[in-house]
Amino acid sequence: MSACGCDTSGLKPVDEAIEALLARVPALPAVEHVALSDALGRVLAEPLAAPFPVPAWDNSAMDGYALRAADLPAEGGWLPLAGRIAAGDAADQQLPAGHAVRIFTGAPLPPGADTVVAQEDCQIEAERVHFPGVSLGAHVRRQGEELQAGAPVLEAGKRLRPQELGLLASFGVARVAVYRRLRVGLLSSGNELREPGQPLAPGQIYNSNRYCLLGVLRSLGLDVHDYEVLVDDLDASRKALAQAAAEWDILITSGGVSVGEEDHLKQAIRELGELHLWRLAIQPGKPLAFGEVNGKPWIGLPGNPAAALITSLVVARPFLLRAQGCRDVLPTPLRLTAGFAWRKRNNRRQYLRARLEQVDGELRVCLHPRQGSAMLTSASWADGLAIVERERTLEEGETVEYLPFSALLG
Repeated sequence: MSACGCDTSGLKPVDEAIEALLARVPALPAVEHVALSDALGRVLAEPLAAPFPVPAWDNSAMDGYALRAADLPAEGGWLPLAGRIAAGDAADQQLPAGHAVRIFTGAPLPPGADTVVAQEDCQIEAERVHFPGVSLGAHVRRQGEELQAGAPVLEAGKRLRPQELGLLASFGVARVAVYRRLRVGLLSSGNELREPGQPLAPGQIYNSNRYCLLGVLRSLGLDVHDYEVLVDDLDASRKALAQAAAEWDILITSGGVSVGEEDHLKQAIRELGELHLWRLAIQPGKPLAFGEVNGKPWIGLPGNPAAALITSLVVARPFLLRAQGCRDVLPTPLRLTAGFAWRKRNNRRQYLRARLEQVDGELRVCLHPRQGSAMLTSASWADGLAIVERERTLEEGETVEYLPFSALLG
């Protein structure tokens, strides 16, 4: 088995690390067909073209009256009513010359009608209506003005949100082809870890990473199996990783990838497969690792809670989404005004826990005062991450890149 192919004396830039992970995405999961009601968050496996034009017929954009514009003088006038058409009605009868029909939003225009006048602009008297001067085609949704039949609607690789489900439903799609959910085995490493609800002995801590990472992975729509905590032992690590690799598509661990004598995961990976990458130019999260276990991809996240959260969102998320079949996996940061100064240069790109606040009437990116890699209180306070590039400083009022959590979770 090979040792790490990366330069362990240096730090891999974050963008290069993400590229390296994406270059090793495994074969996509199998395709399955699910009911539209069960497709939220799933990844579309086949493109969709419009089976018919949208709208399918000329229809009214307003509650009002449909008429032929040529039947009115420029200044407007009176027209008798020749019927009523509601949404869901057929409009088979030709509009008689010199007449109007009562019509409701979404209802099809009768043959011969070309204009709709809003009801609040009209004066009604018995069986006739007075209209102001009209513009030909006003308040009419034309057949195919949104989409022509055969036009591309959704590409394969699109993760389905509520608006895509509504769009699919509007074309009568009852079942949709999606990729099977990616199956992820999650393991935590550390003798010191205990579960919430258990008593703590001296030196022990609660396993916050398990619940934080379960939340991240499930927000991505993945099928996650949560294993028991790995003890800090090489043989136990080998056995647990081999079992997980036999059962799941991708393995994710937290802890055990640093340089301590009790961090055995990297050695277990070397013995079972390959270690492709270790140590990133990122803060927090430098000891992140990536490799394979018996042919299955493995991502080793840091043990510190904030570092595990941030690297799972910044580095692991694009890989996991691409392995699930997603096309667009890299979020675009917002460029906003910094409400803070950052004057200490660093040889790692920093992801600082931040949120947007109004400062002197302007929306600014503001930092939590505590940015330690073990601190989750700052992550809970924050709404996103402010990015400070390697070897850069920042003055208050300058532009800073900001990644909202809403763009990273899900």
